[in-house]
Amino acid sequence: MNETTVHEYLIKKPVVQLTQPFGQNVDVYKVNHKMFATLAEANDGQTNENGDPIWWLNLKCDPDEALSLRDIFPAVIPGYHMNKRLWNTVILDGSIPQGEIERMIDNSFSLVVDNMPEKDRQAILELL
Repeated sequence: MNETTVHEYLIKKPVVQLTQPFGQNVDVYKVNHKMFATLAEANDGQTNENGDPIWWLNLKCDPDEALSLRDIFPAVIPGYHMNKRLWNTVILDGSIPQGEIERMIDNSFSLVVDNMPEKDRQAILELL
């Protein structure tokens, strides 16, 4: 997945808002005003084999799963500028299958929704 397909997948989630509270270089995706993902161009000028910039996707994650994903995928690292225990950064360099990235996005979204008040959670789940 590249930054465009990731953005499209993120924005299609129910009641998602796209904000840029950290500046124009970082897209923050929120559900019911709670952040579940960020998407930004790599700070160090990383590029892929075509010379295109590499993007970084921050996702919330269960702490045990976060460690497992880091062991399985070299492109998954502790969350950049985030709580390293609860967030992973997924480097969108093409090495992780699309289905796995979508699963990680879905899990991040679910973790945030699951911690909402019952009324808010039910309203969002009805839209899935």
